[in-house]
Amino acid sequence: MNGFGPPVGGGFNFLFTIGPFFIVIVFVLIIGGILYSVVTHFKNANAPKESSYARIVSKRMDVRRSTNHHHHQNGGMHLSNSSRTYYYITLEFDNGQRKEFLDVKNLYGLVAEGDAGYAATQGDWIVAFERN
Repeated sequence: MNGFGPPVGGGFNFLFTIGPFFIVIVFVLIIGGILYSVVTHFKNANAPKESSYARIVSKRMDVRRSTNHHHHQNGGMHLSNSSRTYYYITLEFDNGQRKEFLDVKNLYGLVAEGDAGYAATQGDWIVAFERN
């Protein structure tokens, strides 16, 4: 030992000790995210449909990007980007309450802010809108 830093090979012991812990954490987060998505989908799909008179007060898009790693045949690494856009519509009901709904029926381009009519909602989804 020369007094300058850890003994040779000491740094690798730390990685082997803490590495499995991080792998388990990442695995739990991924499985948790998938379970949350499935539970949320089934909660909304099984919710009763409700129709209420409402006014559209805002619309917004949420673009989510992700980077995927792909291997080529020659062993090189290629980065690939993908994105998904979620559309949201905020309704204001007669009692003054406002709530944002995920557009699952492609209504975003068919409605405008200020439109009033009957909105059919199902859980956190807007599934139909009929203007007056």
